[in-house]
Amino acid sequence: MNIDSLPRVRLASLPTPVEEMPGLSKHLGRKLWIKRDDLTGLALGGNKTRKLEFLCADALRLGAGMLITTGAPQSNHCRQTAAAAAKLGLGCVLVLAGDPQPADGGNLLLDALVGAELVWAGKNGRDQALQDTFDRMQSAGKNPYLIPYGGSNPLGAAAYALAIRELRDQEIRPDWILFASSSGGTQAGMVLGAQWFGCGSRIQGISVDWKAAPLRAKIAALAAETIHMLGEGEAVRADSIRIDDRFLGAGYGQAGDLEREAIHLFARREGIILDPVYTARAAGGMLAMIRQGEIGASESILFWHTGGTPAIWAYAREIL
Repeated sequence: MNIDSLPRVRLASLPTPVEEMPGLSKHLGRKLWIKRDDLTGLALGGNKTRKLEFLCADALRLGAGMLITTGAPQSNHCRQTAAAAAKLGLGCVLVLAGDPQPADGGNLLLDALVGAELVWAGKNGRDQALQDTFDRMQSAGKNPYLIPYGGSNPLGAAAYALAIRELRDQEIRPDWILFASSSGGTQAGMVLGAQWFGCGSRIQGISVDWKAAPLRAKIAALAAETIHMLGEGEAVRADSIRIDDRFLGAGYGQAGDLEREAIHLFARREGIILDPVYTARAAGGMLAMIRQGEIGASESILFWHTGGTPAIWAYAREIL
């Protein structure tokens, strides 16, 4: 199957722009661009909208009446899934980790605005709550479609292979592409896209929650599944996948000095807002790599902004 023949429903404003960052470039002594996937458009945008174009097309093909997915309370993926469901006239249930929280800010507010039903996993575990919710909706005749955590399956990865082709067609040739890596689908797609569409950049993921070895294995497995789905492409070696796990700090969703500096620097030098969980951690890792000389003075960088900005409203105390 050719990647362009995959069923797709248009949800994102594409292509997203690539912008120079002159203020940061001057400050850091490197040529810097940014790829604005925070501007994909759906409910304030983000990288998951690319994946949802293929995932939702599959749901519609199967006659689904509802989307179900899971994530953290401030999940960007959940917010975009709920918005996609609203746009397509589908129901949506979000299974969120932990105990109920007020929907008075960030992604939780947007989840409520687009009409998603929230199920809180509590102490039972998110996976069990997700399965119970899916079974309940199936028994009720809702014909639910289950979207995995982060939208990270072969369909989601295919979306980011095409994103690399989009970048190639924008005629930007950075030495490095840096971005936040977590559930693996974005990086698996980028690695495949670089292989298929002739991108010579170093594809460098900055882990926000996983240690490098298991995340690398996860990305390699997902790349293999995507190749199998499409019936084309060469295998990706796990040891060729670039993951940096030095910037995990206090853990997932915990914004510290590294994230705070990155948020303030991007805002004050470029007027660009990062989110406290994903893009700020990735940008903080990029700053450290530059300062430690791991990215050469003559090397150019594209920072891929994967979105998540609405979460900033839930972290005001941590980042100011």
